[in-house]
Amino acid sequence: MQFVEPSREVLAETLLAAGPGAPTLCEGWLTQDLAAHLYLREHNPRVGLGLVLKPWRKATERATAELADRSKTPETFAALVEKFRAGPPKLSPFALKSVEQLANLTEFFIHTEDVRRASDRWAPRTLDPGYSEALWAELLKRAALMYRGVDLGIVLVNPAGPRHVAKRAPVSVAIIGDPGELLMHANGRTGHALVTFEGQPDAVALLRTADVGL
Repeated sequence: MQFVEPSREVLAETLLAAGPGAPTLCEGWLTQDLAAHLYLREHNPRVGLGLVLKPWRKATERATAELADRSKTPETFAALVEKFRAGPPKLSPFALKSVEQLANLTEFFIHTEDVRRASDRWAPRTLDPGYSEALWAELLKRAALMYRGVDLGIVLVNPAGPRHVAKRAPVSVAIIGDPGELLMHANGRTGHALVTFEGQPDAVALLRTADVGL
């Protein structure tokens, strides 16, 4: 089952509901900054490369800021979100289903929650079981990278049954939560992820203050 396109729709609707000038969990970004990022990464190859290549990072940040600045009004913001909703151009690598799955499945979920959870009032969504399984599968591919800077062993525990050793060390902490919540934690949204911990108190305290994510 394909979950990327429905999650694109949910993200677009979440952005439109919030409107321009709303906060997000992305440090320093309002909703127009996030919308600009989402649009440019699929439509501007240089911006896409700047997300992973340090020499181009400043140019990417500048292009994102400039587009966000032009998208501050309700009309311009809505137009930008609709362009994002329409999807990548045919010649973009993101138009390939395999690339889209790899690059956008978790991206869209996380950024939807970045908007939803920046509000004082939010509740976790009830996800389709297949969607949760897809998020779990993507998390397992990246978990070791996300927790590489943590001086602990990390075990991810899905209440539905699966466990995954993301990192081995003499002292470990188990992080317990639904796949979407574990994904949020692994991507640095540690204070906004509905997870619990099992482990030695000092190890759990260390994890709570650790630098998690890319």
